Amino acid sequence: MKPKRVVLLAMPGVQLLDVSGPMDVFAEANVQAGWPVYDLRIIASEPGEIRSSSGVRLIPDGVARGKEKMPIHTLLVAGSPHAANKPFGDAALRWLKAHAPHARRFGSVCTGAFLLAAAGLIDRKRVTTHWAVAEKLAHAYPDVIVDADAIHVRDGRLRTSAGVTAGMDLALALVEEDLGHTVAKQVASQLVMFFRRPGGQTQFSRGGELEVAGRSSLQELQRWVIANPEKDHCVTALAARLRMSPRHFARIFRNEMGTTPGVWVETIRLAAAREMLEGEHGAPKQVAAQCGFADVDSFRRAFSRVFGISPAQYRKSHAH
Repeated sequence: MKPKRVVLLAMPGVQLLDVSGPMDVFAEANVQAGWPVYDLRIIASEPGEIRSSSGVRLIPDGVARGKEKMPIHTLLVAGSPHAANKPFGDAALRWLKAHAPHARRFGSVCTGAFLLAAAGLIDRKRVTTHWAVAEKLAHAYPDVIVDADAIHVRDGRLRTSAGVTAGMDLALALVEEDLGHTVAKQVASQLVMFFRRPGGQTQFSRGGELEVAGRSSLQELQRWVIANPEKDHCVTALAARLRMSPRHFARIFRNEMGTTPGVWVETIRLAAAREMLEGEHGAPKQVAAQCGFADVDSFRRAFSRVFGISPAQYRKSHAH
């Protein structure tokens, strides 16, 4: 059978693992399948070596320029730490616009989604990217539907992944599409990686969950809640601390914080719980009590709803 050509477009300053991670998954699939299923190519956005963000240099197989079309089965765009903040070259955008529509499937790893968006290839499509820049992608390209929690997303011919190592999860999913469950499991086993990573990428984010905002009195209240997550923080109790009526307090809080007091308090309690679980401080029942949850069941439900895994699973994966 003819090998499936996998092309990965890499920009200057590319995150090395965004390139090497998926490529190693496809290469291992060749080994496990027993024949060269995938023909792997790295394409540079401009002539010369590609200097990665870590300083390691890559020698590409070609350059993204010209109008000549190459047959591509899978086209992926690798991300870089600065992709969300820098303009892209016209040649790379033209090359993507010319080749992505003709590939069997196309997509991105991490912040490579910004290049796809700049090329107008993901309007009205559901995508994901690194949690730290998901909001920026959604704001910069309002026609793109951004799922900030997903590890990887499939939308028609489009495939996108979250940050860095999630590119390997995406590549493994593509191998499963092409070669089936058994070969993909063998690849995951050989590379010592999850076949199905538990939860979403929210469990890895540290997106300002303990930052305070609003008027000074609200900031003082927020600091007190952060320092005492186990106390009663219902709207009535919080309003009383500021000598306001519950209704007036709730309105001011929502206007200045962009969320309700109840949602914000739960975020703080879950942040405190994460720290305790990461430090292996107590069983889930003890963590629930010390972080202000009514009982361990309500704690488990809230934690699983937000992070996609149970407190016990989280501690097993993230404890230090």
